[in-house]
Amino acid sequence: MKSGFVGIVGRPNVGKSTLLNAILGEKIAITTEKPQTTRNAIRGIYTHYADGPDDEDIQMVFIDTPGIHKPRNKLGEYMTEAAIGTFGEVDAIIFIVDDALSKGPGDRFIVDMLKEIETPKILVINKIDRMGPDEFAQIYHEYEELEMFDEILGTSAIDGLHVDDVIRAAAGFMEEGPMYFPDDIVTENPARFIVSEIIREKILLFLQDEVPHGVAVEIERYEEEENLTRISAVIYCERKSHKGMIIGKGGRKLKGIGKSAREEIEALLGTKVFLETWVKVKENWRDSDIALTNFGYRE
Repeated sequence: MKSGFVGIVGRPNVGKSTLLNAILGEKIAITTEKPQTTRNAIRGIYTHYADGPDDEDIQMVFIDTPGIHKPRNKLGEYMTEAAIGTFGEVDAIIFIVDDALSKGPGDRFIVDMLKEIETPKILVINKIDRMGPDEFAQIYHEYEELEMFDEILGTSAIDGLHVDDVIRAAAGFMEEGPMYFPDDIVTENPARFIVSEIIREKILLFLQDEVPHGVAVEIERYEEEENLTRISAVIYCERKSHKGMIIGKGGRKLKGIGKSAREEIEALLGTKVFLETWVKVKENWRDSDIALTNFGYRE
């Protein structure tokens, strides 16, 4: 068997989590149109058994990382450190872009770091469904001229277009090794973590502007009964005014968030779910080492 680890890196909102979900054929990472949706490195486990004599058994652990950006608080610092920390710990790196290198400093910042890394690198130009052939060609040639990528591929992760090519390219850098996880596991993240992420995803989708980025979700109770899972979650925000926005008039916003989250959690767990949610204020928690540790962002 061939096995190994693959890091997925890039700017915020380029489609890293969407690509991971497409590779696995299952949603394990939350996705929204808002940047910095992913805060933790999330591991997705891809296992494939040989279809024929010319094929090989393979297991790849894909690590979806937070978007690399200029931090504005300690949470941002943690997110960027978590992403950069994967560079030297994987067997291959997938660098995702969705725009020309000349359009802004964000991708150039990552390119400059990747130049110092000897790990094989695959450039994936995502969202090709939104660009014409001339735009794709410009992006392709700008990166090709750097002569630092082992492969350059185009994909539309949201549509699953050419995702198989990305899997094949990553597999080409794997070597003989052990099966790290059982073949029926697609993520090592515990159910409590995934549940908290689902709730946070719904907050991102229901709210606008800066409020969602100042929100954290803590699971206070997670009890599994025969046909029911009881979950109590606290939504923390940074300002009293944000609390009112999350709850909404007559509690309608919070009810909508809870209903949408509960339906997805039930589909994930395959059982009925009783979900309770509260909203509390913890001012400036994104700059608090203690809060970041309590919420699982720092050890």
